Amino acid sequence: MPTAILADDERLMRDQLRSRLEQVWPDLHIVGEAKNGEEAISLTTQLQPDLIFLDIRMPVKTGLEAASQIAGKTHIIFITAYDQYAVEAFEHGAIDYVLKPASTERLKLTAERLKRRLNDKEQPHDISTILSQLAKQISAPVKPNYLQWIQASIGQELRLIPVEEILFFQSDEKYTRVQTSNFEALIRKPVRDLAEELDPSLFWQIHRSTLVNTKAISGVVRDLRGRHLVQVKGLSEKLEVSRSFVHLFKQM
Repeated sequence: MPTAILADDERLMRDQLRSRLEQVWPDLHIVGEAKNGEEAISLTTQLQPDLIFLDIRMPVKTGLEAASQIAGKTHIIFITAYDQYAVEAFEHGAIDYVLKPASTERLKLTAERLKRRLNDKEQPHDISTILSQLAKQISAPVKPNYLQWIQASIGQELRLIPVEEILFFQSDEKYTRVQTSNFEALIRKPVRDLAEELDPSLFWQIHRSTLVNTKAISGVVRDLRGRHLVQVKGLSEKLEVSRSFVHLFKQM
């Protein structure tokens, strides 16, 4: 009976993985669980499993650090929530990977691949090259995934609007106005949420209720009351800048 260790710092993830492995590979015997890389190394040394399902991001020691110490002792399957981590290297390399949350279909494919290796008495491969590639990718900054489209209502019609075409967002108590050069639409998402989901280099918050596309700003003026007002390209309407955000325009 083949044996395995599950290593993940999230208990729910370990439970889910164990449950789904029982479905796709009933003969696989889970002999231990680890919640960090240090425990994974220790359990591998003690129990000498055929396989280890190893989360990449864990405390104390990461999955990569653990893998570098146990490589060659057991077949390693990386568990990751980040598909940018050398998926191509995994697919063509000597190890396997599973994306969180692990689907039954993906685990079935992994199980078949591992069964062949064990049946052929294939020895664990030297994965130092792949580990090196992964370490470089993980240390590199991950580019945030900002909103690229807004789904908004125009009367009874729903329309997908590319964010770069939006001049500004402006909220009232119930709706947020989405203004382009050709039309305006409405969404229910407030500005405070949009501010977290839009690229801050493209959209500036200039008021608690207003976000403006920086590429749509034609200038900033002051009115007789001393308020700063943003002029928007192609529109006569001006957007008020609250005192908290005036600093954005000090260098303009």
